[in-house]
Amino acid sequence: MTIAELAALIEAENQTPSLPIDRTVSCGYTCDLLSWVMAHGEEGMAWVTVQTHMNVVAVAVLADMACVIMPENIDMPKESIDKAADEGLVILKSPLTAYAICGRMAAQGIPEKAE
Repeated sequence: MTIAELAALIEAENQTPSLPIDRTVSCGYTCDLLSWVMAHGEEGMAWVTVQTHMNVVAVAVLADMACVIMPENIDMPKESIDKAADEGLVILKSPLTAYAICGRMAAQGIPEKAE
């Protein structure tokens, strides 16, 4: 599934519209503890988090994730979105809860670990 297809699935708005959204999402993850995500993040991952600060971008870029998803229409600060865009990291904002986002991803076959 591509980021574009994932965005449609979870009714998300792309917060970084200057970036391409044709990258493949290889797996999904939900966690708000950055050190835990640093240890478990994977290339191509779609990461659902309520954290909005600049360190989210750093962790996602470090692991070469496909995108970060903000649930419940949480707004990420402009500075963080701008940094994500500079780093080539797509940020999505969905009206759904983290639970619903993960449920939809799992139902469409997105695994919790890249295969």
